Amino acid sequence: METWKGKLGLIVPSWNTVMEYEMQRMAAGAVSVHSMRIEHTADTEERLLWMGTQVPAAAKLLAHAKVGVICYGCTGGGFLKGAGYDQEICAGIKAATGIPGTTTIASVTEALRVFGVKRLSVASPYEPWLNERLRVYLQQSGFEVMAIEGLGTQAHSTITPEQVAALVAGVDRPESQAIFISCTNFRTLEIIESLERKLGKPVVTSNSASMWKMLRVIHDSRVIPGAGRLFREA
Repeated sequence: METWKGKLGLIVPSWNTVMEYEMQRMAAGAVSVHSMRIEHTADTEERLLWMGTQVPAAAKLLAHAKVGVICYGCTGGGFLKGAGYDQEICAGIKAATGIPGTTTIASVTEALRVFGVKRLSVASPYEPWLNERLRVYLQQSGFEVMAIEGLGTQAHSTITPEQVAALVAGVDRPESQAIFISCTNFRTLEIIESLERKLGKPVVTSNSASMWKMLRVIHDSRVIPGAGRLFREA
């Protein structure tokens, strides 16, 4: 007999080894996390756009598990074509399955708006071209990017939380109201709250925002220890 309070569906790039791990840690047995993978081994524009075309089919298979919400867990795959593309993906998930859909980047922007953020700093593992697409998306979505910096790598999951924390320290600006750490394949869960204490502002990550949004869709307003102010205040 099922004892958990809800079922969450994830669609992740096949090389991603961090998102499921962090989502399961945040779920802590209270909800179950079920995932589908889409082939992906390189962050090129062609491959990222191709993944988007595969989302409805992946969502249909997740629907067999009767999940309550489905999230496309590739941050770059949601912002690559600018503002509005993420909502097209959300609508495609709902049309294919009848299940509410979200994307990681849509979850992030919603979380930032809940905090009333207008100005932010961004840290990512991305190469410069992908960071520039992210900047454009955020600006189109009504945010002012005070600083954005990446590590210029596609080996996202190999970066340690300590390296991520150092990157965040480098992009923080006094005028930034929040920090956004982008990429679902980037380890951040261990450092969110320590960064918030140090910087005195919210830290929203791709994975924390994705979990927050999915839980809210299934009407679960739990606070997740260690996952930051987003769960306590939003």
